[in-house]
Amino acid sequence: MAQSPIHPQDALAELGRIRLDQADVEDVLRSVADLARRSVPGATEVSVTLLRGDTPHSVAYTGDLAYSLDEWQYQQGWGPCLDASVSGDALCVPDTAVEDRWPAWATRARQVGVGSSLSIGLPIQEAVVGTLNVYGSAPHAFDPDAMELAKTFAAYAAVALANAHSYENATTLAEQMRAAMQSRAVIEQAKGIVMGDRRCTAEEAFGILVKLSQDTNRKLRDVAELLVARASGEAG
Repeated sequence: MAQSPIHPQDALAELGRIRLDQADVEDVLRSVADLARRSVPGATEVSVTLLRGDTPHSVAYTGDLAYSLDEWQYQQGWGPCLDASVSGDALCVPDTAVEDRWPAWATRARQVGVGSSLSIGLPIQEAVVGTLNVYGSAPHAFDPDAMELAKTFAAYAAVALANAHSYENATTLAEQMRAAMQSRAVIEQAKGIVMGDRRCTAEEAFGILVKLSQDTNRKLRDVAELLVARASGEAG
């Protein structure tokens, strides 16, 4: 049975009472997802995606709808939650009926009753790479305040993961952190190149990279690396 809505301040206060050094990380992430669903205006369901290497999985979700939409993206290899994971961006799909960056995913989302979504890349804490995904049933469900609140929950999720001493050993953490930072840096470089060439905004540049990723059936990070290499004369 779904729990009742809660005021954002009360939700954040409840998170603040969790002892991160004593709590199981998956329990914390389930609390993050549940409290986000109950307090972010417009939210219907919420999930948390984590990447270990190149393998994504949903470690917390509030219902089957969120889980199924996440899994669809994992199987296809692209979608807002995966692209937000590697870029660290906050990606909003205001209306799945007119979304052109991930058209196949948007069609699937619309079929199951999702009108809009947010995917917030987790700030890098230790080696955490992933997203907080918020799904809304109505188009344009999330205003700027909802986006900022979702970012707060995403930051808390990253801190919780960073405090989970058993998450990975130190060597693996360091390697994953380097890979995550390199991926995000090269995507930012590629966005800058596109902005210069096309005289467009950062958001438009990201959309161009996403479309190129899907058109060439390559991962977003790989597309960005190739573009940067070509711009610097390192690729033919």
